[in-house]
Parts: sequence; C-alpha cells; structure tokens
Amino acid sequence: MKRDLLKTASFAALHFGVAFTVTYALTGSVAVATSVGLIEPIANTIAFFFHERAWRRVDGNAASRNNARAMCCGVFKAG
Repeated sequence: MKRDLLKTASFAALHFGVAFTVTYALTGSVAVATSVGLIEPIANTIAFFFHERAWRRVDGNAASRNNARAMCCGVFKAG
C-alpha cells in the first residue's frame, strides 16, 4: 500500500507538470493552465491509484492459479 501511495504521488506531480505545460502552450493563460493542471491530474491520480490496486489483484490471482497446478514434491500437473 505504501509503495502504491508513493507511486501515485510521483505520478500526480509528473501529471500536473504535463497538464500545466500543455494547457499553457495551448492557451497562454497561467490561470487556465493552473486550473486544468490541478483538476485533471487529481481525477486521473485517483483513477490511477484504483487501477494499480486492481492490477495487483489480477497479478495475485494469476499467481494463485499457477500455484494451484503444483502437486506434491514439486511435480507439476500436465497443463
């Protein structure tokens, strides 16, 4: 969970910079670029956090499916 939060925070900072720069380049307005630069990355950061958590579950389920194929003494069933 801590890693997910740190990764999300770094993504948010990066995303703010990109959103601000692109919006400023298109509009020339610091006010509009700041507004878009804050609102859009906040929404995306929240979505990204839950996206990462969902993929962690998918990865976990794949690992448990792979382990279910193992039999006694490290011998694997034929797939």
